[in-house]
Amino acid sequence: MSKATPGSTDWLQLVQEDIIDPQRPIIDPHHHLWRKRFNQDYLLDDLWADTGSGHNIQQTVFIECRAFYDKEAPAHRQSLGETRVITDIARQSRQQADRAQLNGIVAHADLRLGADPAALRDVLQAHQAIAGDLFKGIRQAGARDPRPEDLIIPGPAPAYLYGQESFRQGLRILGELGLSYDTWHYHHQNEDFCELAEAVPDTTLILDHFGTPLGVGIYRGSRDAIFAQWKQDMRRLARCPNVHVKLGGMAMPDNGFDWHTRERPASSDELVSAQRPWYLHMIDCFGPQRCMFESNFPVDRLSISYPVLWNAFKKLSADFSETEKQAMFHDTAASVYRLA
Repeated sequence: MSKATPGSTDWLQLVQEDIIDPQRPIIDPHHHLWRKRFNQDYLLDDLWADTGSGHNIQQTVFIECRAFYDKEAPAHRQSLGETRVITDIARQSRQQADRAQLNGIVAHADLRLGADPAALRDVLQAHQAIAGDLFKGIRQAGARDPRPEDLIIPGPAPAYLYGQESFRQGLRILGELGLSYDTWHYHHQNEDFCELAEAVPDTTLILDHFGTPLGVGIYRGSRDAIFAQWKQDMRRLARCPNVHVKLGGMAMPDNGFDWHTRERPASSDELVSAQRPWYLHMIDCFGPQRCMFESNFPVDRLSISYPVLWNAFKKLSADFSETEKQAMFHDTAASVYRLA
């Protein structure tokens, strides 16, 4: 019998667990949809297969991933194609009340257009015109590493994006419009992000994936040192009240846990054992009211199944109060992304 391919449904089903606390209402504030990445499509039916696998996922938020771009448009408007497609999918999701509804879109725009405020406002208004109340904010990832050849998912950002004044001006415009900013970067960029957060106090910033502590290439074997510096960075970042954080995205291949290379995916106990200190430190720094659990699917699907991942989150939060759990699983995301 041939072995199941890591990330495939057959492989993920090799680890089965009873659903913990199945009635708890959940908003998944971070997932993608695309065609033909990691050799698989991930569209609405695939999302629903995951969100309907046992946990009470009520709403989701799509995060830009450079899918469905309009390659015929000028470069700064190509991302409108993604917003167009995802808006249609979101409207489909709203037609079935018994399934998770895609109720938020975080789109892409080049915020360096802040050097020409009228041009940036024009792009943002175009996203709004397409998506209406689904449009919640922008993600322009800052992820950049000096050795992208070591990474399975190398970040696309230009050098020192966070320090560019045109970019910072773009963030200020987001704040003026009541839109949020999501980002993804690597652990060695956390200091730059702290400086950015301090420079734009009136814009809501959301840090995805713990600031992605890398564990491959030149970073393999350095997790303890990276964790020590990361803890300091998060304490500093938490002093910025405009920053919220997502708890998840740590099962990506580049985190270095290597679950994607095994014959069986990770169990919830394995994730908890390997990553508990990261989660608890983040919650301690920011408090549950600024934290939200995220799936980062289908990227983390390369390592762990959807129901097992949310079991891990429920185990990690078991000692928190009901109010604190409600915040991390639902209310923080509802507030930050302005969901009903």
